[in-house]
Amino acid sequence: MMRVVSIAILSIFLLLLLLTGSASAQVAKKSSAPSPDVAQRATNLAESGHCAEALPLLKKSIHQVTDRDLKKRVGLDGLHCAMTGNAPLDSLEFLQVLDRDFPNDPEILYASTHAYSDLSVRVSEDLMREAPFSYQVHLLKAEALEGQGKWDQAAAEYRKILEINPLLPGIHARLGRALLSMPNPTPEVIAEVKRNFEQELEIDPRNASAEYVLGELAKDENDLPTAIRHYSQATKLDVDFADAYLGLGSALVASKRFGDAIPPLETYEKLAPDSPTGHFQLAQAYAGLGRKDDANREAALQRQSAESLEQAKRKAQLSMQPSQP
Repeated sequence: MMRVVSIAILSIFLLLLLLTGSASAQVAKKSSAPSPDVAQRATNLAESGHCAEALPLLKKSIHQVTDRDLKKRVGLDGLHCAMTGNAPLDSLEFLQVLDRDFPNDPEILYASTHAYSDLSVRVSEDLMREAPFSYQVHLLKAEALEGQGKWDQAAAEYRKILEINPLLPGIHARLGRALLSMPNPTPEVIAEVKRNFEQELEIDPRNASAEYVLGELAKDENDLPTAIRHYSQATKLDVDFADAYLGLGSALVASKRFGDAIPPLETYEKLAPDSPTGHFQLAQAYAGLGRKDDANREAALQRQSAESLEQAKRKAQLSMQPSQP
């Protein structure tokens, strides 16, 4: 009898513990629930110029607030305070949430563009201050010059990098691209471009882009066997390299190797189904084999994709025109 009573008392005691724990959990959950009042106070502080006081509250609120309009406001205010209050790394927390929760919002995209740009400038200034004679500084300058279309000056920076480290992967290829981008490159410049991409492959034999450019240069010189070899190698090194498949297929068509051209061109068509060039080259290959129905189908697709592309261009041009008052 006493044993039964003891078991009953123990059961009641355990039940009380469970109920107490559940109540405590509810209280804790309730106390940790996001407070719109805190978020509202944080945004008011930020928007009244008290960023130092607002930033800790904004960082907490961005992860707690559920109302989308308020979350967006918190994120934008937090981003502004972080970037203007000499706390640029704090901006990354706001950017992560904003980019995730508002991926197509033009206001967020605009703010993110400026924030990432400012972060880039700050870090580049740190690099130039801390390591002014490093090859990375020359690389940064070369990239900026390329963005301005100053190909000669960019090439000079890449040459300085090669003086520091002639075996650095990627630099010969970058120098070659800069030279190739110059308007009306001379035969001497083209020869230098070719040498640089060949040197790049000696340093990095798995550089698919270098293989592709050498294929393009060989095709321009009507050296189709060499072009086919480089294009083929590029597709092996990068199985998703769409342009390499197109180059390979086109070179094979030009060599009258129609049967060999079909597999790479079909692969290109899968990777770039809206490309008129791919449909045209595939139509040529099918026609060369006497497959008239397939050739006609691809020719029709070529016309359709060309028309769609032209319509998209016209639409883009119209959207860029100023609206009439």
